[in-house]
Amino acid sequence: MWSFDRLLTTKKGQPTAAASPPFGQKKMDQPTPKVTEKDVERIVLRDFGAARLRQVLDIVHAYGKQEWNKPGNPRVWLAILKLADGNLDCLTQYTEIAVKDFRDVVSMAEYPEYFKIGFDKINRKAEKAAIEADWKQYQEWLEKTKANPTDAAAASRGQ
Repeated sequence: MWSFDRLLTTKKGQPTAAASPPFGQKKMDQPTPKVTEKDVERIVLRDFGAARLRQVLDIVHAYGKQEWNKPGNPRVWLAILKLADGNLDCLTQYTEIAVKDFRDVVSMAEYPEYFKIGFDKINRKAEKAAIEADWKQYQEWLEKTKANPTDAAAASRGQ
């Protein structure tokens, strides 16, 4: 039996990214962050501290080592870091999710409001508001210079 999910997996059963949305669904017209490995390092230092830099980078770099994932993808690494919010346990969990399907972490990190309202038959005004709110919150997170006090305390405890 034919299935769309079958088209999204490799011969080894691992997920791949769809080139276009499934039939009947529209493509999201949202801004996409242009980020670099320097952004990743800066966020790791901000959210986890210099003492954990190598450890955190080793964890997030686990994404991209699989033949079905694109290696060296700062956008996915930053999505993982954003969702982890300074917590090492969460960092590991979100990295594992990204390894299975990077779209899950990217959508939660970059498009949280849009993700909440769903992708079916939403009105244009609500869609536009969600897109603007998502872009604003992502930019604020990316440009923030210091971790929240609770994030810094968690990082110092090794969480």
